[in-house]
This record gives sequence, structure tokens and C-alpha cells, in this order.
Amino acid sequence: MIKQKVRVKTFKINGIDVTGQSNQTVLEVARDNNIEIPTLCYLEGLSCVGSCRMCIVEVKGSDTLIPSCTAKIKEGMEVTTSSPRIEANRKMILSMLFSERTHTCSVCVSNGDCELQDKAPELGLEHSHVPYLNTRFEVDASHKNFVHDPNRCILCSRCIRVCDEVEGAHALDMVDRGIHTKIIHDMDEPWSESLSCTSCGKCVYVCPTGALYEKDITLDEAIKKREIITQLLKRRGK
Repeated sequence: MIKQKVRVKTFKINGIDVTGQSNQTVLEVARDNNIEIPTLCYLEGLSCVGSCRMCIVEVKGSDTLIPSCTAKIKEGMEVTTSSPRIEANRKMILSMLFSERTHTCSVCVSNGDCELQDKAPELGLEHSHVPYLNTRFEVDASHKNFVHDPNRCILCSRCIRVCDEVEGAHALDMVDRGIHTKIIHDMDEPWSESLSCTSCGKCVYVCPTGALYEKDITLDEAIKKREIITQLLKRRGK
């Protein structure tokens, strides 16, 4: 297999000249240069899927907004990370995420440690701009250590990716479409009956909301250590 040469690319982000390697994404180069772009589905060390669309940016010459976590950098491209158009779209995306499932922060185990909750004040969202759908899913508390509450899931797929790419168990998947989409264990069995799950807890660590959490712990103990996955991968040399 012939490896592609990694070349240095120079381009602009918000009018500032930046450089990066040709295999890097716009988001990676932005973070290398301390330029903040909000994300939800992205987690350093896992593959990028661009599913949440929170990291959208404008690229000169393109009519569409693109997810910066999957967009590879190009020589001479001009990227804008914040504009009225971008902010309006991010707010609408966040509104849709809040309205699709049950996200009542005051009674959630992840209240105060939820990335979705944090995004609201960051983006200036005070209330949802779209009607609440109030979908109802059965909570799976069958596992001896963990709980899966699909009603608080934003379908970021972090849990699926960390299970596949880091643990190598392939115990999780996504089924159905639209508002009925959900994360399942094996062939949609209760979590306690999953033959693939190793009970490592990595899916719980990376979950950005209260969709996955540990049983019988205090709120202080419920703070998720998402950086553990990145640290683990670095120790493995990945």
C-alpha cells in the first residue's frame, strides 16, 4: 500500500494565516491555533462523523456550510468560524436536539456535567425554537453497573465509535430512522444480556449527556472523565 505524502498547507481562518498538514481537518488546525469551534459528536481520538453539525463553518466559494470536523484543509482556502448565518444555524441545530428527546436538565443525572446543556448559554439559546416531540423510549437499567436512557440521547454515536475503535467489542449499533432512531446493544437485547459488551464503561465515559450513566453514585462522582479515552489512545501510540 502506497502512503500518501503529508504536505503542509497554508490557508486562512477568520482572516488569520494558519498552516497545517494535509491530513488534518479544519477543526484540528483551528484548535491547534486556539480558535474555538463548538462540537458535540467530536471527541479527540475517535473517528469523525460530522453528525451533530455543531461545528459548521463557512468556506469562501461554497454556498453550503460544512462540518469542520470532517473537512480536510486545502491550500489557500478561507474559512470563517463565526457569522450571523453560522450562529443562526447552530442555534437551530441545538433547538432541534433539545426538542427531539426529553432534556429536562433539573432532573437529569448529568445536570452540570452535560455538553448539550453547556452549549445553550455558549450559543445564547434561552428556549427551543421548535415544538417538542416528546418521544418516549424504555429506559434500560438491566446492567448491574450502568443505565441506558435513550430519552436523553442525541445520537452523536460516540458510544458506538469508542466501543468499536477503542474497546474493539462492537457491542453497540444504531437502528431505525428519524425520531425513532436509537442505540441498541447487540441485536436489540437488554444491556444485561449483551454477549459482546465487556462492561468496560468507555461508552459511559464519552457520552456527552445523561443517556449513559453509572448506577449508585453521587452527583460529584457522576462527572464523566471523557479525557480518559484520549489519554488511553496516546499511551497506545495512536
